Amino acid sequence: MDPLYGNDITERNYVGVSCDCLAHRYGNAADGPTRAPRYPTDLTDARWQLLRPLLPIPAWMQGRGGRPESYCHRVILDAVFYHLDNGGKWRALPADFPHWRQVCKFFERANAQGLIEILADRLRRADRVAGGRQPEPTAAVIDSQSLRAAETVGRDQRGYDAGKHVQGVKRHLAVDTCGNLLQVLRTAADVQDRDGAKLLLRALHERFPTITLVYADSAYGGELIEWAAAGLGITIEIKKRPAAAVGFVVIARRWVVERSLSWISRKRRCVREYERLAATHAAFALLASILTLTRRLA
Repeated sequence: MDPLYGNDITERNYVGVSCDCLAHRYGNAADGPTRAPRYPTDLTDARWQLLRPLLPIPAWMQGRGGRPESYCHRVILDAVFYHLDNGGKWRALPADFPHWRQVCKFFERANAQGLIEILADRLRRADRVAGGRQPEPTAAVIDSQSLRAAETVGRDQRGYDAGKHVQGVKRHLAVDTCGNLLQVLRTAADVQDRDGAKLLLRALHERFPTITLVYADSAYGGELIEWAAAGLGITIEIKKRPAAAVGFVVIARRWVVERSLSWISRKRRCVREYERLAATHAAFALLASILTLTRRLA
Protein backbone atom coordinates (compact mmCIF):
# COMPACT_ATOMS: atom_id res chain seq x y z
CA MET A 1 0.00 0.00 0.00
CA ASP A 2 1.42 3.37 -0.99
CA PRO A 3 1.38 5.61 2.15
CA LEU A 4 0.82 8.80 0.14
CA TYR A 5 -1.66 7.82 -2.54
CA GLY A 6 -3.43 5.03 -0.67
CA ASN A 7 -3.37 2.40 -3.41
CA ASP A 8 -1.94 -1.06 -3.82
CA ILE A 9 -0.90 -0.85 -7.48
CA THR A 10 2.33 -2.70 -8.17
CA GLU A 11 5.23 -0.29 -8.32
CA ARG A 12 7.53 -0.69 -11.32
CA ASN A 13 10.19 1.09 -13.35
CA TYR A 14 11.20 3.10 -10.28
CA VAL A 15 14.71 1.86 -9.58
CA GLY A 16 17.28 4.51 -10.43
CA VAL A 17 14.67 7.08 -11.50
CA SER A 18 14.88 10.48 -9.87
CA CYS A 19 11.24 11.47 -10.50
CA ASP A 20 8.62 10.24 -8.04
CA CYS A 21 5.46 10.94 -10.08
CA LEU A 22 2.82 8.23 -10.43
CA ALA A 23 3.66 7.66 -14.09
CA HIS A 24 7.26 6.87 -13.14
CA ARG A 25 6.38 4.77 -10.11
CA TYR A 26 3.50 2.77 -11.55
CA GLY A 27 3.35 3.59 -15.26
CA ASN A 28 5.73 3.43 -18.18
CA ALA A 29 7.34 6.86 -17.93
CA ALA A 30 10.70 5.47 -16.81
CA ASP A 31 11.20 4.08 -20.31
CA GLY A 32 11.32 7.60 -21.77
CA PRO A 33 14.14 10.14 -21.83
CA THR A 34 14.75 12.53 -18.94
CA ARG A 35 14.49 16.30 -19.30
CA ALA A 36 16.56 18.99 -17.58
CA PRO A 37 14.62 22.07 -16.35
CA ARG A 38 15.50 25.21 -18.30
CA TYR A 39 12.49 27.58 -18.40
CA PRO A 40 11.23 30.02 -15.73
CA THR A 41 7.90 28.17 -15.55
CA ASP A 42 9.49 24.78 -14.82
CA LEU A 43 8.48 23.43 -11.43
CA THR A 44 11.14 23.67 -8.76
CA ASP A 45 11.61 20.70 -6.44
CA ALA A 46 9.78 22.56 -3.67
CA ARG A 47 6.78 23.36 -5.88
CA TRP A 48 6.66 19.81 -7.25
CA GLN A 49 6.67 18.31 -3.75
CA LEU A 50 3.79 20.64 -2.96
CA LEU A 51 1.80 19.61 -6.05
CA ARG A 52 2.58 15.88 -6.07
CA PRO A 53 0.31 14.75 -3.20
CA LEU A 54 -2.50 17.02 -4.41
CA LEU A 55 -2.67 15.63 -7.95
CA PRO A 56 -5.79 13.49 -8.54
CA ILE A 57 -5.13 9.79 -9.06
CA PRO A 58 -5.37 8.85 -12.77
CA ALA A 59 -8.25 6.68 -13.96
CA TRP A 60 -5.93 3.88 -15.07
CA MET A 61 -4.73 3.45 -11.47
CA GLN A 62 -8.28 3.04 -10.18
CA GLY A 63 -9.32 0.38 -12.70
CA ARG A 64 -11.46 2.81 -14.72
CA GLY A 65 -9.81 2.11 -18.06
CA GLY A 66 -6.88 3.49 -20.00
CA ARG A 67 -3.27 2.42 -20.32
CA PRO A 68 -0.53 3.32 -17.82
CA GLU A 69 0.87 6.68 -18.83
CA SER A 70 4.20 6.82 -20.62
CA TYR A 71 5.00 10.45 -19.89
CA CYS A 72 6.18 12.07 -16.68
CA HIS A 73 3.50 14.06 -14.84
CA ARG A 74 6.00 16.69 -13.78
CA VAL A 75 7.24 17.23 -17.32
CA ILE A 76 3.68 17.40 -18.66
CA LEU A 77 2.81 20.05 -16.07
CA ASP A 78 5.96 21.97 -17.04
CA ALA A 79 4.77 21.91 -20.67
CA VAL A 80 1.26 23.13 -19.77
CA PHE A 81 2.61 25.93 -17.59
CA TYR A 82 5.06 26.94 -20.34
CA HIS A 83 2.18 27.14 -22.82
CA LEU A 84 0.09 29.16 -20.37
CA ASP A 85 2.82 31.66 -19.56
CA ASN A 86 4.24 32.13 -23.06
CA GLY A 87 1.12 31.75 -25.20
CA GLY A 88 1.52 30.56 -28.76
CA LYS A 89 0.19 27.37 -30.28
CA TRP A 90 0.29 23.84 -28.95
CA ARG A 91 2.22 22.81 -32.06
CA ALA A 92 4.93 25.34 -31.18
CA LEU A 93 5.92 23.73 -27.85
CA PRO A 94 9.71 23.35 -27.53
CA ALA A 95 11.11 20.01 -28.63
CA ASP A 96 12.40 19.07 -25.16
CA PHE A 97 8.80 18.63 -23.97
CA PRO A 98 6.70 15.56 -24.88
CA HIS A 99 4.97 15.67 -28.26
CA TRP A 100 2.49 18.52 -28.38
CA ARG A 101 -0.41 16.13 -29.01
CA GLN A 102 0.30 14.35 -25.73
CA VAL A 103 0.42 17.63 -23.83
CA CYS A 104 -2.74 18.95 -25.48
CA LYS A 105 -4.64 15.71 -24.87
CA PHE A 106 -3.52 15.70 -21.22
CA PHE A 107 -4.85 19.25 -20.80
CA GLU A 108 -8.15 18.47 -22.54
CA ARG A 109 -8.66 15.26 -20.56
CA ALA A 110 -7.83 16.95 -17.24
CA ASN A 111 -10.23 19.77 -18.05
CA ALA A 112 -13.05 17.46 -19.14
CA GLN A 113 -12.73 15.36 -15.98
CA GLY A 114 -12.62 18.40 -13.69
CA LEU A 115 -9.08 17.62 -12.49
CA ILE A 116 -7.84 21.20 -12.98
CA GLU A 117 -10.67 22.50 -10.81
CA ILE A 118 -9.94 19.87 -8.15
CA LEU A 119 -6.25 20.81 -8.02
CA ALA A 120 -7.08 24.54 -7.82
CA ASP A 121 -9.52 23.89 -4.95
CA ARG A 122 -6.96 21.83 -2.99
CA LEU A 123 -4.30 24.51 -3.35
CA ARG A 124 -6.74 27.26 -2.40
CA ARG A 125 -7.73 25.40 0.77
CA ALA A 126 -4.06 24.86 1.66
CA ASP A 127 -3.34 28.55 1.15
CA ARG A 128 -6.27 29.62 3.32
CA VAL A 129 -5.29 27.22 6.11
CA ALA A 130 -1.67 28.44 5.93
CA GLY A 131 -2.99 31.98 6.41
CA GLY A 132 -4.98 31.01 9.50
CA ARG A 133 -8.37 30.97 7.76
CA GLN A 134 -11.10 28.37 7.38
CA PRO A 135 -10.67 26.11 4.31
CA GLU A 136 -13.95 27.27 2.73
CA PRO A 137 -14.65 30.98 2.14
CA THR A 138 -17.64 32.88 3.53
CA ALA A 139 -17.09 36.05 1.47
CA ALA A 140 -16.12 36.78 -2.13
CA VAL A 141 -15.28 39.70 -4.40
CA ILE A 142 -16.55 39.92 -7.99
CA ASP A 143 -15.58 41.94 -11.05
CA SER A 144 -15.33 41.62 -14.82
CA GLN A 145 -12.74 42.22 -17.54
CA SER A 146 -13.27 42.67 -21.28
CA LEU A 147 -10.83 40.93 -23.63
CA ARG A 148 -10.24 41.27 -27.35
CA ALA A 149 -11.05 38.04 -29.16
CA ALA A 150 -9.04 36.30 -31.87
CA GLU A 151 -10.60 34.91 -35.03
CA THR A 152 -10.86 31.49 -33.37
CA VAL A 153 -13.72 32.75 -31.17
CA GLY A 154 -17.09 32.27 -32.85
CA ARG A 155 -19.16 35.27 -33.88
CA ASP A 156 -22.04 34.11 -31.69
CA GLN A 157 -19.75 34.16 -28.63
CA ARG A 158 -18.39 37.69 -28.99
CA GLY A 159 -19.82 41.19 -28.69
CA TYR A 160 -18.86 44.85 -28.37
CA ASP A 161 -18.27 46.47 -24.99
CA ALA A 162 -19.17 50.11 -25.68
CA GLY A 163 -17.77 51.28 -22.35
CA LYS A 164 -14.32 49.72 -22.84
CA HIS A 165 -14.40 49.91 -26.67
CA VAL A 166 -13.52 46.23 -26.87
CA GLN A 167 -14.76 43.77 -29.47
CA GLY A 168 -14.58 40.33 -27.92
CA VAL A 169 -15.56 38.57 -24.71
CA LYS A 170 -15.96 39.39 -21.04
CA ARG A 171 -14.40 37.47 -18.17
CA HIS A 172 -16.50 37.48 -14.98
CA LEU A 173 -14.50 36.61 -11.90
CA ALA A 174 -15.17 35.72 -8.27
CA VAL A 175 -12.30 35.45 -5.77
CA ASP A 176 -12.09 34.99 -2.03
CA THR A 177 -10.79 37.78 0.21
CA CYS A 178 -7.23 36.46 -0.29
CA GLY A 179 -7.53 36.86 -4.06
CA ASN A 180 -7.73 33.12 -4.82
CA LEU A 181 -9.91 32.27 -7.81
CA LEU A 182 -13.26 30.71 -6.93
CA GLN A 183 -15.31 30.96 -10.11
CA VAL A 184 -14.77 32.24 -13.63
CA LEU A 185 -17.35 32.70 -16.37
CA ARG A 186 -17.03 33.88 -19.98
CA THR A 187 -19.72 35.74 -21.88
CA ALA A 188 -19.85 38.01 -24.90
CA ALA A 189 -18.42 41.46 -24.18
CA ASP A 190 -21.80 43.16 -24.68
CA VAL A 191 -23.34 41.33 -21.70
CA GLN A 192 -23.93 43.79 -18.84
CA ASP A 193 -22.06 43.18 -15.62
CA ARG A 194 -25.31 42.73 -13.67
CA ASP A 195 -26.58 40.10 -16.13
CA GLY A 196 -23.27 38.23 -16.10
CA ALA A 197 -23.19 38.45 -12.31
CA LYS A 198 -26.44 36.50 -12.03
CA LEU A 199 -24.89 33.56 -13.87
CA LEU A 200 -21.66 33.94 -11.90
CA LEU A 201 -23.35 34.15 -8.49
CA ARG A 202 -25.62 31.20 -9.21
CA ALA A 203 -22.63 29.03 -10.10
CA LEU A 204 -20.69 30.38 -7.10
CA HIS A 205 -23.56 29.55 -4.74
CA GLU A 206 -23.77 25.98 -6.03
CA ARG A 207 -20.06 25.36 -5.48
CA PHE A 208 -19.63 27.40 -2.28
CA PRO A 209 -22.86 27.48 -0.26
CA THR A 210 -20.87 28.90 2.68
CA ILE A 211 -20.52 32.27 0.92
CA THR A 212 -23.09 34.78 2.20
CA LEU A 213 -21.34 38.09 1.47
CA VAL A 214 -20.06 39.44 -1.84
CA TYR A 215 -18.20 42.72 -2.40
CA ALA A 216 -18.59 44.52 -5.71
CA ASP A 217 -18.43 47.92 -7.41
CA SER A 218 -21.35 50.17 -8.27
CA ALA A 219 -21.97 48.41 -11.60
CA TYR A 220 -23.50 45.55 -9.62
CA GLY A 221 -26.05 47.62 -7.72
CA GLY A 222 -29.78 48.02 -8.17
CA GLU A 223 -32.00 45.02 -8.86
CA LEU A 224 -29.10 42.56 -8.58
CA ILE A 225 -28.81 43.18 -4.82
CA GLU A 226 -32.45 42.21 -4.22
CA TRP A 227 -32.21 39.24 -6.59
CA ALA A 228 -29.13 37.81 -4.81
CA ALA A 229 -30.61 38.28 -1.36
CA ALA A 230 -33.98 36.73 -2.21
CA GLY A 231 -32.83 33.92 -4.48
CA LEU A 232 -29.42 32.94 -3.10
CA GLY A 233 -29.26 34.36 0.40
CA ILE A 234 -26.19 36.40 -0.57
CA THR A 235 -25.67 39.97 0.58
CA ILE A 236 -23.97 42.19 -2.00
CA GLU A 237 -22.04 45.08 -0.45
CA ILE A 238 -21.13 47.85 -2.87
CA LYS A 239 -17.72 49.45 -2.36
CA LYS A 240 -17.77 52.87 -4.01
CA ARG A 241 -14.92 55.12 -4.99
CA PRO A 242 -14.67 58.07 -2.56
CA ALA A 243 -16.37 61.14 -4.01
CA ALA A 244 -13.43 63.40 -3.19
CA ALA A 245 -10.81 61.00 -4.61
CA VAL A 246 -8.50 62.29 -7.35
CA GLY A 247 -6.46 59.97 -9.56
CA PHE A 248 -5.67 56.40 -8.59
CA VAL A 249 -7.17 55.24 -5.30
CA VAL A 250 -7.02 51.80 -3.69
CA ILE A 251 -10.59 50.86 -2.83
CA ALA A 252 -11.15 48.49 0.08
CA ARG A 253 -11.98 44.89 -0.92
CA ARG A 254 -12.19 45.73 -4.62
CA TRP A 255 -8.42 45.90 -4.96
CA VAL A 256 -8.23 42.17 -4.21
CA VAL A 257 -10.10 41.10 -7.35
CA GLU A 258 -8.29 43.73 -9.42
CA ARG A 259 -5.01 42.19 -8.34
CA SER A 260 -6.27 38.71 -9.26
CA LEU A 261 -7.22 39.95 -12.73
CA SER A 262 -3.70 41.33 -13.05
CA TRP A 263 -2.18 37.99 -12.01
CA ILE A 264 -4.21 36.17 -14.64
CA SER A 265 -3.40 38.73 -17.33
CA ARG A 266 0.33 38.27 -16.79
CA LYS A 267 -0.04 34.91 -18.55
CA ARG A 268 0.07 35.53 -22.30
CA ARG A 269 -2.47 32.82 -23.03
CA CYS A 270 -4.97 34.80 -20.90
CA VAL A 271 -4.26 38.33 -22.17
CA ARG A 272 -6.38 37.83 -25.30
CA GLU A 273 -9.18 35.36 -25.96
CA TYR A 274 -8.25 32.52 -28.29
CA GLU A 275 -10.50 29.76 -26.98
CA ARG A 276 -13.44 28.38 -28.92
CA LEU A 277 -14.96 26.96 -25.73
CA ALA A 278 -15.78 28.90 -22.58
CA ALA A 279 -14.73 25.86 -20.51
CA THR A 280 -11.21 26.07 -21.96
CA HIS A 281 -11.06 29.76 -21.06
CA ALA A 282 -11.97 28.90 -17.46
CA ALA A 283 -9.36 26.13 -17.35
CA PHE A 284 -6.52 28.47 -18.34
CA ALA A 285 -7.65 31.03 -15.75
CA LEU A 286 -7.57 28.28 -13.11
CA LEU A 287 -4.10 27.21 -14.25
CA ALA A 288 -2.92 30.80 -13.85
CA SER A 289 -4.26 30.71 -10.29
CA ILE A 290 -2.55 27.36 -9.67
CA LEU A 291 0.78 28.74 -10.87
CA THR A 292 0.46 31.70 -8.50
CA LEU A 293 -0.54 29.51 -5.55
CA THR A 294 2.31 27.04 -5.99
CA ARG A 295 4.85 29.86 -5.96
CA ARG A 296 3.28 31.39 -2.87
CA LEU A 297 2.95 28.16 -0.88
CA ALA A 298 6.40 26.83 -1.79
